[in-house]
Amino acid sequence: MTRDVRLLNTGSLLELQRRLRAAGGENIRQSMQRRIRRAAEPLKADLQSTMLALDIRSQGRSTREGGSSPNDRPLRATIAAAIRISVRTGGNPGATVWIDKARMPPDYKNIPALLNSGRLRHPVFGNRRRWVNQYATPPWWDTTVRRHRPRMDAEVNRVLDDVRRRLG
Repeated sequence: MTRDVRLLNTGSLLELQRRLRAAGGENIRQSMQRRIRRAAEPLKADLQSTMLALDIRSQGRSTREGGSSPNDRPLRATIAAAIRISVRTGGNPGATVWIDKARMPPDYKNIPALLNSGRLRHPVFGNRRRWVNQYATPPWWDTTVRRHRPRMDAEVNRVLDDVRRRLG
């Protein structure tokens, strides 16, 4: 799984960053950051909605009845809430859409990558002697990113052209 998505045109962004510093254009820099963030926000929203609607199927149940989960953390909502955007204009300028593992419980940290691969193997209610497989429609992250990439690249290039024009 691609762990994060980066909107980078490093050469152009670095050159613009130097020109912004030389011109002292704080308003231009803030506007550039805001517009780059806005270019990535639809991707973040789509990743969150894709995660919330992700079909996760089990391999089937045995004849025994299942009980309620001992865990009150909803998996899809927890992962969706951990999707973040960060915009940098410093040494490595660009935008990154990523899953913030610090915002997830320790036992959930690898689950987004496993779901993206299509198979999640885990113990039944923590019982390490009984394991099950659950399957998700792969690759939820990669497919969503691929769908948004052309629009984001075009928007970032438009922002860079506007900033170049304003700097003269």
